[in-house]
Amino acid sequence: MEPVAQVRSFNRTVTERVGALMDSYLDLGRPLGANRVLWEVGAVTDVRELRARLDLDSGYLSRLLRTLEAEGLVTVRAGADDRRRRTITLTAAGRAERARLDERSDDLARSLLEPLNERGRTQLVEAMRTVERLLTSGIVELAAEDPAGDGARACLQRYFAEIDERFEAGFSEDVALPFDSGVFVVARLRGEPIGCGALKTADPPEIKRMWVAPEARGLGVGRRILAELERHAVLEGATAIRLETNRALTEAQALYRSSGYVEVEAFNAEPYADYWFTKTLTPGTATNPSLP
Repeated sequence: MEPVAQVRSFNRTVTERVGALMDSYLDLGRPLGANRVLWEVGAVTDVRELRARLDLDSGYLSRLLRTLEAEGLVTVRAGADDRRRRTITLTAAGRAERARLDERSDDLARSLLEPLNERGRTQLVEAMRTVERLLTSGIVELAAEDPAGDGARACLQRYFAEIDERFEAGFSEDVALPFDSGVFVVARLRGEPIGCGALKTADPPEIKRMWVAPEARGLGVGRRILAELERHAVLEGATAIRLETNRALTEAQALYRSSGYVEVEAFNAEPYADYWFTKTLTPGTATNPSLP
């Protein structure tokens, strides 16, 4: 089958098999959308965060929340510090209903696996894992953001903490060469920052602060960030780009080498660097940002 036709066939099979078309999803008296919101409220209590996580229209989400409020499952209140922000809380009945939703969801999952033999179950689970990874890759969004903004600071805090553990001598931001000007790119998944990278203004420009959250690794985010930084460098007229990395970051070394970077002699005095790389850039030759 043609790829588009196969995707459409897959979508029809999944929606039918999981009961997404039913008015009463899992026989709980409400459609899939309302049940999904109820489940997410267990982890997300801010309406804006919930809307970003589920990528829902604000009007539609409001209608779903009113439905859950009318059932006595959630309460929605204006924030204490900012009345423009609304918070959601599960009621006692809501917590019980969410537990029932979990039980029914587990039963549905088992019903998908039970007709299959052990080999079939393994194949299905592995295929689902691959599909989930590829679909998740497609909803990661990259954008240049303020390096002093919340998203950038959240990434850098986790990045510095990780390399402090991984580097043989630890890490201190005060000792490392700074990122003082240029473009700072943040990757977000369902609104949450999960990766970053910076293009430092220099001649040629330098890539700094490349990092992807552990929970987002394997989605191709690092390669996409690298490609986006290269794109910015090309737009600024650069014909080459440079970066350095530490010996402990073996996955970063593999990414750079597979993306066309060539190891060179040290070009700066970065105390945490063990390897220095450069790459020639021409329009259209930046790293392919396609998803895996």
